[in-house]
Amino acid sequence: MSDPNDRLPPLNALRAFEAAARRLSFTQAADELNVTPGAISQQIRQLEDYAGTPLFKRTGRSVLLTDAAQASLPLVREAFERISEAGRIMQAPARKGRVMVSCAPSFAAKWLAPKLDGFHREHPDTEAWISADMGLTDFTMADADFAIRYGRGVYDGLKSEKLLDETVLPVCSPALLEGPDAIRRPEDLRHHTLLHDESSENDPSCPDWASWLRARRVEGVDGTRGPRFNQAILVIESAAAGRGVALAKQAIAAADLASGRLVAPFADGSTLIDFGYWLVWPKGRHLSPDVRDFMKWVKTEATKGEIVGV
Repeated sequence: MSDPNDRLPPLNALRAFEAAARRLSFTQAADELNVTPGAISQQIRQLEDYAGTPLFKRTGRSVLLTDAAQASLPLVREAFERISEAGRIMQAPARKGRVMVSCAPSFAAKWLAPKLDGFHREHPDTEAWISADMGLTDFTMADADFAIRYGRGVYDGLKSEKLLDETVLPVCSPALLEGPDAIRRPEDLRHHTLLHDESSENDPSCPDWASWLRARRVEGVDGTRGPRFNQAILVIESAAAGRGVALAKQAIAAADLASGRLVAPFADGSTLIDFGYWLVWPKGRHLSPDVRDFMKWVKTEATKGEIVGV
């Protein structure tokens, strides 16, 4: 007969504990798990009864972890990751022929999606699905096989592999290279609207217009003026429509530069930045042959590069 002390803790209560401990908020945990804060509190009490000790210190609206909770949280998180991976392996036959990749909306729309026909021609039996979202992927909750993320490539509990470096450069419609106010040199920007990318994907090394102009010792151009956009794709589309000159990420602008919708007016206008694009997936995840094929294909596409001149 098994020892009653060896019984497993309640699974739903563990899930509530992991979410509340990660977010340090019962309310946010309730939103994530689509239950009420009261249900989270009840499940936490159930787990505390099981443990025989408090797991949270409640201080007003916020909560802190006790020593027991702090010590057990990494193991609980790892356990859910393993359960999730076990589920994926069980589903492998049903998932055959499908790859799900998560990436930011602008990168999905401007870099990845236009290339997918090439993958499907090479792998007609595999469907590639794109989930476009801004946040980091929670692989214990999401259906994504892997993600493409913009950053420095350091993600806790995840493996990462560099896909692309990133540079920033001015781009505009070809129409702005014509007429009496044609752009020939950076000083000519005083006659044109400056478009600003203020998306959450920006990083500290990414220049804004003021610092780009300052680095090139351009005088007489106010780098703070002009409209601001919260997604890189909106900056690109505004520039292509002739509304002004954008300081854009090269990977996001590459397809429009190659097609001629956009031009890069300055030969020495690009600036390499610290952030890049990374393939990211959980440590210990079994990558199916379909996923490996897609990763190999997307890395090949990244090595091709684009022509970004005028």
